[in-house]
Amino acid sequence: MLPFAVAILFLLGIGVIAPLAIFLWWWKPTSLSPPQAFLWLMALALAKLLWRTRWVGALPLAEGQGAVIACNHRSSVDPFFIQTATTRKIHWMVAREYCEHPAFRWLLRTCEVIPVNRGGSDTAATKAALRIVENGGLVGMFPEGRINMTDALLLPCRPGAAMIASRAGVPVVPCFIEGSPYRKYPWSPFVMSARVTVQFGDPIVVSTEGAATDSSPEAIMQAWFSEMARLADEPDFVPQRAGRSWKPSETELAEAIAAGEARLRRQSR
Repeated sequence: MLPFAVAILFLLGIGVIAPLAIFLWWWKPTSLSPPQAFLWLMALALAKLLWRTRWVGALPLAEGQGAVIACNHRSSVDPFFIQTATTRKIHWMVAREYCEHPAFRWLLRTCEVIPVNRGGSDTAATKAALRIVENGGLVGMFPEGRINMTDALLLPCRPGAAMIASRAGVPVVPCFIEGSPYRKYPWSPFVMSARVTVQFGDPIVVSTEGAATDSSPEAIMQAWFSEMARLADEPDFVPQRAGRSWKPSETELAEAIAAGEARLRRQSR
């Protein structure tokens, strides 16, 4: 039944959503190009009809305000839920291997993502993100660096989002997604139903140089952890920080997959 529903959505996209995307692009001022507007409407249809998404509040940013959106990562389609909360273009930082993969290359290039190397530092990606937020754009990041298939609120996190915000002097917007569909493979959410909730936290304001407030990456990360715990209603959450070269071991990946399968079984009962 679910693959059939996906096929119907695809046909709707070709016959109905494409003209609507052109109309949206013409009628409503937006930074999205016509192909991006088409993808936006397709994502919205999937989010509403297949994944029954509920957005709690709007993106708490003024038009033209540059910012970093930092979100937990439960599924390959997490960007769908955040991008459809706004018609402003969000440039996601995506692992380079996906950007170069033939199956994803056109989609990710059309979405104007920022390719980034896994692990360590990527100077080119950091500079690209800084240019975007300094010019009033939005950059989306997943501090966990990979999909969390465990029962933990967050995996060990890297401070990249905080470092970019601190250097550019722009806020970090915490975002918590609950209920994202995922089962081992990037395409799996498209054949899964779900009930997703998206919440935006209070922006973490980065003070200007010389202000009394601590706007170091460490302080920003601590504020982000606190806000994510509040959004998830887990006040006792103890965050972990990942080193620059941290990578999960094969054992940790296998345990994460097993935990994810167990979590899905519990949810389906």
